[in-house]
Amino acid sequence: MAFRAFFGLPVENFATSTGVPTNAVYGFTTMLATLMREHHPTHVAVAFDLPGGTFRTERLESYKGGRAETPPEFEPQVPLIREVLDALGVAAVDKERYEADDLLATYARLGREAGMRVLVVSGDRDTIQLVTDDVTLLYPRKGVSDLVHFTPEAVDEKYGVQPSQYPELAALVGETSDNLPGVPGVGPKTAAKWIGVYGSLEEILDSADDVPGKAGQSLRDHLDQVRLNRELNHLITDLEVPLTVDQLEYGGADAAAIHQVCDALQFRTLRDRLLPFANEDSTADAPDAPEEVEVVLEGAVAAVTSLPGPVALHVDGRIGADADAWALGVCADGQAWGIDLSSLDAADEAALRAWLEDPAVEKVLHAAKDAWHALISRGIDLQGVTGDTQIGAFLVNADQRGFDLEAVLQRYLGITISGGSGGGELDLGLDAPAAQAAGATAAHVARLAAELDAEVDRRGMAQLYREVEIPLIAVLARMEHAGIAVDREHLGSLADATRSRADQAAAMAHDAIGGDEVNLGSPKQLQEVLFERLGMPKTKKIKTGYSTDASSLADLQAKSPHPFLEALLAHRDAAKLGQIIETLAQSIRDDSRIHTTFSQVVASTGRLSSKDPNLQNIPIRTEEGHRIREAFVVGEGFDTLLTADYSQIEMRIMAHLSKDDGLIEAFRAGEDLHRFVGARVFGVEPEDVSPEMRSKVKAMSYGLAYGLSSFGLARQLSVPVGEAQALMDDYFARFGGVREYLRSVVEKARQDGYTETILGRRRYIPDLTSTNRQRRDIAERVALNAPIQGSAADLIKKAMLGVDAALRDQGLASRQLLQVHDELVVEVAPGEEQAVESILTDQMHGAGDLSVPLDVHVGRGSNWRTAGH
Repeated sequence: MAFRAFFGLPVENFATSTGVPTNAVYGFTTMLATLMREHHPTHVAVAFDLPGGTFRTERLESYKGGRAETPPEFEPQVPLIREVLDALGVAAVDKERYEADDLLATYARLGREAGMRVLVVSGDRDTIQLVTDDVTLLYPRKGVSDLVHFTPEAVDEKYGVQPSQYPELAALVGETSDNLPGVPGVGPKTAAKWIGVYGSLEEILDSADDVPGKAGQSLRDHLDQVRLNRELNHLITDLEVPLTVDQLEYGGADAAAIHQVCDALQFRTLRDRLLPFANEDSTADAPDAPEEVEVVLEGAVAAVTSLPGPVALHVDGRIGADADAWALGVCADGQAWGIDLSSLDAADEAALRAWLEDPAVEKVLHAAKDAWHALISRGIDLQGVTGDTQIGAFLVNADQRGFDLEAVLQRYLGITISGGSGGGELDLGLDAPAAQAAGATAAHVARLAAELDAEVDRRGMAQLYREVEIPLIAVLARMEHAGIAVDREHLGSLADATRSRADQAAAMAHDAIGGDEVNLGSPKQLQEVLFERLGMPKTKKIKTGYSTDASSLADLQAKSPHPFLEALLAHRDAAKLGQIIETLAQSIRDDSRIHTTFSQVVASTGRLSSKDPNLQNIPIRTEEGHRIREAFVVGEGFDTLLTADYSQIEMRIMAHLSKDDGLIEAFRAGEDLHRFVGARVFGVEPEDVSPEMRSKVKAMSYGLAYGLSSFGLARQLSVPVGEAQALMDDYFARFGGVREYLRSVVEKARQDGYTETILGRRRYIPDLTSTNRQRRDIAERVALNAPIQGSAADLIKKAMLGVDAALRDQGLASRQLLQVHDELVVEVAPGEEQAVESILTDQMHGAGDLSVPLDVHVGRGSNWRTAGH
């Protein structure tokens, strides 16, 4: 069933961010959860085949030998499925020298004899023999979701025999999947007819001389094969099983274990399907759910505005261009209040505004930035935020998924609140007024804050949390609120030009194959053109044939260039660019500005992410990307845009962390890093380093920081693996500090369980000790990369805080608008350009104390492109 799930879901669409394939795990688990939800079994077991042979392969070496080689992406998923089963509390059983079907057969008998109704789920037709009035086979017709219910009547209708006679029919017909040939010329109908006439296979074989026709002669020629088939397709029903039937009784799942495995495999929607299976005792180790807090509504404003803090807040409100916050919950010292923001008189509204804007009143929220946007729509500038349970949960484990309030409450307190789409927008139902629900939620946030604050402190990230992440909330909120101006006409002309390019590329593709207008978006039609008509080398095998994804076609074009492929790739590039432009155009608001949303809780490395729209996916080094940047312009009332970014920040951090004398010397001398490294690696003078040499060492230098292997480098440079390995050996011979650092960072992470950035951001990597080799290898690459990327993220965040504070301290009207990768974009007010440039360079230089200088480049212009450098 897991194998069917593997081929039922495209492997390229199901993988963790670290590259672990999960399609079989996802499909199998979804199927199992659906079966359990529909049938409510009292006892459950999943039987596994074990590697190695069985008594059947001992009897016949070629048994099942005709099967295609198992895809390499499938094998590592089997132990992951067992992990999911363990979290679900479902027994996993196996037995040396026997197949999973033999275990199913034995358990079916034991269950039937215990008076149970048994459901067997299997994609092996041999299990049809298990069907009785008390045993039903659920057999997949397609994938793992379309299951045929085989009862005795259904078996008779389809095959014309009783279930117990099915193995006899199969012995005559043969079973291709088991590599058991049948009697030539004998199909299911003939076999069923013989069984009906003679009564059994044994009678047929005894009367073989009397069976007429060519089929009879064919039978006589293959008697030994039929007997062998029957011997091998007989399922064992009397095994000594590893667990008794009573031990298969289903007691429910472990909620904490479900969260853990779903976090590791990055399953979001599946988590929600599995949690209902959790038993009531599975959260026994979690803190006790808070008692119901009485929420005071009468006189709430007067009571709340007298609170000095610290307090927990929860804002119920719509967030967006037309935001309208309508309820506020407050909790302090175990007491909660609820306030209806839509029905305040002028005096109460003024008092509440002053209290919310008072920076001296310490406030903790969940997703505080969203609450800020909701309140600013009512003219309230939320101040004094000293904690955010969403960010706290992220710091505690950045590789978890799902940081909305409901997910975090479930994970850390073991409680559930109704509905919820996260981010300060909770549908708490119609049973209680919004104000009362907001007050109750604030009480949850208060208790959550106590749990997470202690955990953040315990993990050594209190300073990062309080001095970087929390102050950054207000900075990002103001950046999002400001947005960046956009030239609609320029964006429109770009869209037209991109459509024209796409059409032109499509026409060239069609011309390259004789004018046939194939659908360039159809994998099926592309496969027919590429691999049948053009006879091109096959790409990687997938369920529907051979891959036509971007990387596969790029490799194909590099190895076997063809005008059709060239035009197809150009068409895809134009289409992708067109989608980016269309998304940007749709994101322009009534103020002619785009207001992206930055998140501190998406990228596990700590880097900020951007969405709605994503401004980080605009190509950086292409002419098309530059043209898109031309559409982002200085807004009305401002003079210019200033951009500032770090040069080679990750390599500078590598030099600092590795303490490699050679790299440090290059940066301190202000030399071209890659030319300097190239001279050392290739043993030539710096002026003799060719562009090709420089390109190779640049790819290698950055690749090493990401755990690039010699195989990966060879593929990237299109050179033999041996040449790539020699290049790496020469590099490490001259930059030994880098080699020692890369080796030590993984070993230290394996011992500690986490990596750490310059500012103390930890990333916990439990897979470093995984028994699954693929997961362990990927975890090692994560361990190499996390300190470098994470340190870069910390530095740019510190720079943003410094720039924001300096602009405000000096009373300047200029404002930060964007942070993309290692670049800041500032909109400069008239007469402030020199002051802003000085602030940018000072604050970015001063963000970190490294053993090499931080190099900052500043540019200016009327649009994002011309302001670049």
